Amino acid sequence: MNSAVIDHYGQFLRHGIEFAATLAFATSGVLAGARKHLDPVGVCVVAFLAAFGGGTLRDLLLDRRPFYWVESVNVVWLIFAISVGAVLFMRARHFEPTRRLIQIPDALGLGLFVAVGVDAAQAVGMPPLVAVLMGVITGVFGGVLRDIVCNEIPQAFSDHQPYAILGFLGGWLYLLLEHLHAPDWLSLFACIAFTAGARFLAIWRNWRLPGWRS
Repeated sequence: MNSAVIDHYGQFLRHGIEFAATLAFATSGVLAGARKHLDPVGVCVVAFLAAFGGGTLRDLLLDRRPFYWVESVNVVWLIFAISVGAVLFMRARHFEPTRRLIQIPDALGLGLFVAVGVDAAQAVGMPPLVAVLMGVITGVFGGVLRDIVCNEIPQAFSDHQPYAILGFLGGWLYLLLEHLHAPDWLSLFACIAFTAGARFLAIWRNWRLPGWRS
């Protein structure tokens, strides 16, 4: 297989991961907006910020243009359609999303976005620490915007469960595998599996970071 074909499949894989991450965080935004009983416009705004907030900040800091949501307008339309459809469905079924339910797509999106964030920073030659921080920003900032717009202290900062720190560790795992000359797909999927898997485990086992003493 020649290098052009390998590069094509590599780009296809990266776009697929970013698309999956965007849908995961958009879903968390839809559920968060519905939990606050926002109208369809409000839910669309929350879903948009959750889906694209982290990636947009990453691209601003890395001076990358165009932004993902500008380049992929059809994804924006898809998210708006999902948001409106989900609101109508949940209203008809009297479905009330719980905070724990929102954590499921959020954890998946964290793992996916950390991987694409580190990968994007690596592609433009950022130092290792900067690349890892870009991964954390990509994975965390959309959820922070989602919670702020929903008038909550961001869950990433307040629930005392491992969150950003898992993205930080997952980013270093990606760089370690790259340093060992592992295939790009292995580095990406190892980062996703570790970060998302550890977050799911933290939620299930109710792991806590040290908090403030009363």
